[in-house]
Amino acid sequence: MNTQKKLHRNYEMDMCNGPIFTKLIGFAIPLILSGLLQLLFNAADIIVVGRFAGSESLAAVGSTSSLINLLVNVFIGLSIGANVLVAQYYGAQKLKDLEETVHTAIVLAGAGGCILIVLGYFLADPMLTLMGSPENVRPLSVLYMKIFFLGMPATLVYNFGSAILRAVGDTRRPLYFLSFAGLFNVLLNLFFVIQCSMGVAGVALATAISQTISALLIVRCLMKSEASYQLRADKLRMTPAKLAAIARIGLPAGMQGAVFSISNVLIQSSLNSFGAVAMAGSTASANIEGFVYTAMNAVYQTALSFTSQNYGARKFGRMTRILLYCLGIVTAIGVIMGGGAVIYGRQLLGIYSSDPEVIDYGMQRLRLVSGPYFICGLMDVMVGGLRGMGCSVIPMFVSLTGACALRVVWIFTVFVSYRSLSTLYVSYPVTWSVTFLAHVVCYLLVRRHIARQQK
Repeated sequence: MNTQKKLHRNYEMDMCNGPIFTKLIGFAIPLILSGLLQLLFNAADIIVVGRFAGSESLAAVGSTSSLINLLVNVFIGLSIGANVLVAQYYGAQKLKDLEETVHTAIVLAGAGGCILIVLGYFLADPMLTLMGSPENVRPLSVLYMKIFFLGMPATLVYNFGSAILRAVGDTRRPLYFLSFAGLFNVLLNLFFVIQCSMGVAGVALATAISQTISALLIVRCLMKSEASYQLRADKLRMTPAKLAAIARIGLPAGMQGAVFSISNVLIQSSLNSFGAVAMAGSTASANIEGFVYTAMNAVYQTALSFTSQNYGARKFGRMTRILLYCLGIVTAIGVIMGGGAVIYGRQLLGIYSSDPEVIDYGMQRLRLVSGPYFICGLMDVMVGGLRGMGCSVIPMFVSLTGACALRVVWIFTVFVSYRSLSTLYVSYPVTWSVTFLAHVVCYLLVRRHIARQQK
């Protein structure tokens, strides 16, 4: 028993004491690797489809991402609420509250996944039609979504389970589980698409199966644990108070993500009007950008977890240093990876498609979105600092106003007047910059409010 507990302590991390920078890096690197692995497996979907099923299938898979995010983001936001709550209770050593939160989160994940199966099945066709998906692409997109959403319960269980582990400082085991499941994803992709000629259906089925494997691994990890966050079947129930607390933090984050997705759906709809080749180029470019975003998002999650634990332990001065370090780290990642994606863009896009026109369209997006991508990272880290203090409504309103509403206004004004892909893509860095500055002001105001409460 003591050996088992020592093993779990080796995976956990004390975020409230000791050197900050080295612990931030130690926490973030497995998260970055996990995110990059996840994207590599997603890229395998895109590459296999693009190479062996054609441009229409590539466009079909890529054009569903904004709609999938729209349907899923509310529940992903709730996993953020679970992460913050577990980290705060862990930092404050409130073990009963921690136990109730863990079990409530896992039940919520399973229930949410079942809801998403129904939504994905019935909303795929009408929503893609509303988005103006081309006739030659839409049937494939609908098929992909219906199969993909069968794996939603497993997807949410993995996300909530990994959020629990992140909250106590464990970012290594989710990386191991993801690596194992991802290997199956790649192998199944190759088998279903090349050997069985299943096209987009094969890619979706491979993803659903691999997500189920990762979910089973993380549930087993939580159940085998002897730590305070152990998952027990006899305690699986929703505690109303903990559900409300998760919703208080997570729903604003989820609603923010959903509304972000609405603005991205509008952009995707505008993009669809340029035809399947432009869609394919944007899909390949967006997949490359995803690697940059995922690495930066790991720093956001780092800021979120570290701030949450230190807020729970009432170590407010340490929170400021955490934020400044994370801003510096995310800037370095965004500049190096985003700039590298532009410099080596043609070679990278060539992995996804051999069509020169697709590559030209992809480069147009990479220059305007990937180059200044570090601004998006700065914006997200500020949000992580605010949410870690339990402040979720303010960043939601700021993000909805600065990044979403402004982007929608841009589409219906600037884009309408100067209709081009460049005008469409420029809306991203413009809205990131405005929103980042607004978040800085909000963070300073919230910290001042906390300082006054401590006097």
